[in-house]
Amino acid sequence: MKKVIATNQTPKAIGPYSQGIRAGGFVFCSGQIALHPESGEIVGQTAAEQCKQVMKNIGGILKAAGLDYSDIVKTTLCLADIGDFVAVNEVYGKYFPGDPPSRAAIAVAALPKDARIMIDAIAVE
Repeated sequence: MKKVIATNQTPKAIGPYSQGIRAGGFVFCSGQIALHPESGEIVGQTAAEQCKQVMKNIGGILKAAGLDYSDIVKTTLCLADIGDFVAVNEVYGKYFPGDPPSRAAIAVAALPKDARIMIDAIAVE
């Protein structure tokens, strides 16, 4: 059985997808870009600045599911420029001071709304 997770702490979906889905003991957070939940505008110019808002958006989904960052077991980072990898790691790492989740990081040709970074996450209940 699956259950949709929706919250106003994270931007509304800009396509035919849910912010999050709870299924099989996991919470699947859709890819988040640095959109402000209220204005719908990109927050930050650099990938590192945008990473902060992306993580806040993921945090909103997790909170709505009764979870937090420590429950994340897997993330995928999509970077518009792989040259931003080190700067993003500095920001990203602050959200996982203990045991960080497994992760993939890839460079992509483009992201929605010309974002510099997108992250999706899987958390365990």
